[in-house]
Amino acid sequence: MGALATSAPRLNLDARWLWAGEDLLLLVTGGQRPHLGAVAMATPRPSLADPAITSATASVFCYPGHKEDELAKALALRLAAALKVKVTVAAGAHWDGLGPEDIAQVRANALELEDLLLAALRAERARDQGAA
Repeated sequence: MGALATSAPRLNLDARWLWAGEDLLLLVTGGQRPHLGAVAMATPRPSLADPAITSATASVFCYPGHKEDELAKALALRLAAALKVKVTVAAGAHWDGLGPEDIAQVRANALELEDLLLAALRAERARDQGAA
């Protein structure tokens, strides 16, 4: 199981992952009350615009009143397309009293998390394939 967190001084997001064979299970949490707010499942597929490029398609379930669906879907789609594996993301983060600037910081942290995860997962797979 791997783990990492964003580097912003506040409103951080944490990620933990587990490989189930070639499939990836990812948990993203943050804030004062981590929870499960949304789940997204993505699978790689040829791009509709250019079949030589790998894209992904996703299905999302979001509990009523939660807003993590965008985070979960974006992560699942990007990771599935880039790694060419099925990806399931469960996400839940909550901070009390966020203003517009705080929400912008959470979104920036989510983008940073995508980049960090992609780099860590690619390195992990390369290391594991080299050991085989």
